[in-house]
Amino acid sequence: MQWTLVIPVKPLARAKSRLSGTAGDGLRPVLALAFAQDTVAAALTCPAVRDVAVVTDDALAGRELAALGARIVSGEPGGGLNAALAHAAGVVRVARPQSPVATLNADLPALRPAELSRVLDAAAEFPRAFLPDAAEIGTTVLAVTPGRELRPAFGIDSRVRHRASGAVELGLDEVDSVRQDVDTGADLRTALALGVGPHTAAAAARLLIPGPQGRQ
Repeated sequence: MQWTLVIPVKPLARAKSRLSGTAGDGLRPVLALAFAQDTVAAALTCPAVRDVAVVTDDALAGRELAALGARIVSGEPGGGLNAALAHAAGVVRVARPQSPVATLNADLPALRPAELSRVLDAAAEFPRAFLPDAAEIGTTVLAVTPGRELRPAFGIDSRVRHRASGAVELGLDEVDSVRQDVDTGADLRTALALGVGPHTAAAAARLLIPGPQGRQ
């Protein structure tokens, strides 16, 4: 089974505010774009992924991610993240009504295609499933099989909200790169230790963060 992924990217100027203790105002948008570039690039090389749609209204992010091979979908004006994801899922299903669809966070700079394949293969066993983040509070993947509504419930405590909505929680080991999103300086250090993609490695090199910064 091959999936269509929907990846949300918020306006870069407002992204990653929780990294303020690690990166200044001028570097946070650079990091946010780098995270998204490495996430999209890795997703596009995943054998379980047919294509990637990025939902964003940020012109720079749209240009850079389209150059990697992603389809760009405009968000639902004023509706917030969940409305944007539901809208984008509807758009991509116009072209492929029988395609399974999954959301993927845009801040997974250490993403490994093989681990993403494991997650998507496991999700294919259920009508609707999700993967919690490394903090076990949020969600990094929400997946639905053909004919099912996405019904995203991202936001505070999205792990609890997705479970309460009937989605099956995927309890997988050794998929750390799919769970490690980056919101804080500590998250970034963990991602760097896992091994990040080249865009994030270049951006993070401008920070005083020790440790490995690139994939081996």
